[in-house]
Amino acid sequence: MKVVLASPRGFCAGVNMAIESLEIALREFGSPVYVYHEIVHNKYVVETFRAKGAVFVDALDEVPNGSYLLFSAHGVSPEIRQVAKERNLHAIDATCPLVTKVHIEAVKYAEQGYTIFLIGHAGHDEVIGTMGEAPEAMVLVESEEEVERLDVPDDGKLAYLTQTTLSVDDANRIISKLRERYPEIVSPPKEDICYATQNRQEAVKVLSQDVDLVLVLGSQNSSNSQRLREIGVENEIPAYLIDGAQDINRGWFEGIERVLVTAGASAPETVVQDCVQYLVDHFAAEVDSVSLRDERVHFPLPKPLRALK
Repeated sequence: MKVVLASPRGFCAGVNMAIESLEIALREFGSPVYVYHEIVHNKYVVETFRAKGAVFVDALDEVPNGSYLLFSAHGVSPEIRQVAKERNLHAIDATCPLVTKVHIEAVKYAEQGYTIFLIGHAGHDEVIGTMGEAPEAMVLVESEEEVERLDVPDDGKLAYLTQTTLSVDDANRIISKLRERYPEIVSPPKEDICYATQNRQEAVKVLSQDVDLVLVLGSQNSSNSQRLREIGVENEIPAYLIDGAQDINRGWFEGIERVLVTAGASAPETVVQDCVQYLVDHFAAEVDSVSLRDERVHFPLPKPLRALK
């Protein structure tokens, strides 16, 4: 068996920043450090931090007054920030700057009187936070079919934004439909889907053309990881999304000669290497790393933590 190890893969700059923020907070302030929602959408990462004393909550009434609280990489709404302030929580904002960019755009368009279509997935932490910036002005759009059913009061004052972890192809199809129906619709000068999401999708799209199976390391609730698996399926190749080597089914590999291994932006490299080692041990696999792009993006830590690094 030949294993093609895709690069770039795994942690992006936003995830690295959020994880380092929580590590520093636990080290400097001790446990518990509370985190609003999962720090990133990855089971391995969450369980590792839980063992170190992080407490993940879905409501701020679970956080004692005066505690340390970290906002996850996916961002939060202004309402959550206000509640944290009222409860005297020591809030540390580890929101990915690329998500913050979308929040700023939402506020700007809302202040200018636009109706904003947010292309994204209902219930995703990032979407909840973004829509919270201007709930009265925003309409969630999840599919091309929904575009046909839109009913907005002012066709002449429309804008769209996107969740940062979407499928590039899916988002472009929805955007095309929006532009077709509303030719005057506006958008930010720079697209919202993040560089890491695009790079990982591009790698799977290109490298899966010459393999028999795709393995994606990532959790089921990771939007960007799900998109990587879907690209393999769209290319009519068996594709599986797994948390780690323990989820591998040896039956998947009957008659398989070439396997593409990649990882979503919230999956740590340790689970990738465990998976590759499994394939080496059980199938005498040879590993070939293939890099399509070089990522050098780095985001600074939240201000309260910079002097503590």
